[in-house]
Amino acid sequence: MLELIGVRQSYPWGTKDAIPSLIGQAPDAKPWAEQWYGAHPLGDSPTPDGATLSEHLAQQQDQLGKAALMTFGRRLPFLMKILSAASPLSLQAHPTRQQAREGHARESLLGVPLGAPERSFKDDWPKPETIVALTSFEALVGFRDPVRTAQLFEDLGVGDALASVIGPLRDRDGSPALQEVFLDVLSLDDRRHLVDEVLGAAVNHLDAPGELGLFARTAVEIDEYFPSDPGILAALLLNRFSLEPGQALALAPGVMHSYLRGCCIEVMANSDNVLRGGLTAKHIDVDALLHVVSFAPTPAEVLLPSGSDGTYIYPTSFEEFELWLLQPTDGSPLQVPRSDSGRICLVASGSFELSGDGDPVVLKPGKAVFIGAEEAIVARGEGQLFVAATGV
Repeated sequence: MLELIGVRQSYPWGTKDAIPSLIGQAPDAKPWAEQWYGAHPLGDSPTPDGATLSEHLAQQQDQLGKAALMTFGRRLPFLMKILSAASPLSLQAHPTRQQAREGHARESLLGVPLGAPERSFKDDWPKPETIVALTSFEALVGFRDPVRTAQLFEDLGVGDALASVIGPLRDRDGSPALQEVFLDVLSLDDRRHLVDEVLGAAVNHLDAPGELGLFARTAVEIDEYFPSDPGILAALLLNRFSLEPGQALALAPGVMHSYLRGCCIEVMANSDNVLRGGLTAKHIDVDALLHVVSFAPTPAEVLLPSGSDGTYIYPTSFEEFELWLLQPTDGSPLQVPRSDSGRICLVASGSFELSGDGDPVVLKPGKAVFIGAEEAIVARGEGQLFVAATGV
């Protein structure tokens, strides 16, 4: 086992106290959006011996596991995080492996610098992700049925005012309608009065029952951070999810999404490819969005872990990673799963002692270890221990 030191990421949308409270550190009045555990180039976890996880794995590649080495080469294919959002993240989607390879190669041939703001494909990897709520967590994920969205705008009383924008939601079939409206919304900077009309109507429906009230509150909540931004209308095309602790969402490549607020565990493929589609001052690559985003009205499903006797898995089909939860119920020791894969174990609550061939390690919340393939580890304790492994 190799102890990992989390890497802080201080993005402006982060909370200031949630992650420090979880990991037992004093807040410093600055945003603490994410804590990373892995071998990502922008946040390579240090280890107690002064090296980083990627340096360690470069010397001991067999610890990745045979299947991972054959599939992904010498790179740890996943990154584990604690994420805590105080305000909405940008609307975004991530590419498939083929899209990432093609996009990265194309931009490299064109000579677009990796650090350039207009660079969309920073690497040639996909970026599926799974989040598990640690607190109440609000997210926008996937496109709502367009006819239902058109009805919600009409129920707000703005159907006529927005007819030139949202008309295709009723007049065309699902995916083409959503694509047309989404792209039209991105060009509304000279028609922000339409956004203001929606917001004015939304204020009058905040207490409406059911989906209409939630629709109105979504508009008003986002406007607090992005005043009169056309991206608000884009956000209103998406399904809203309210997760309770333990519930999860799995986001395949191409799924448009935004996390609104809350704290979660996130596991994602080890990539930096983000295509933004609104609620941001950063570059929006419309051509890349057309190529990558799935405009199909397919609502995501809330995932619950499956398993028994304290060992559970969040069912997904991503080859880069899978996510397990160890949550003992009677104090019995639990075997850390997937000894054929390199793993990262992260404690979210309680305390765990991990023991194997070497000295045992005691982990408190926010502490993590990397466990190499073929290393059998037993966990004893109480609380929540998340385990990320490869999906192959």
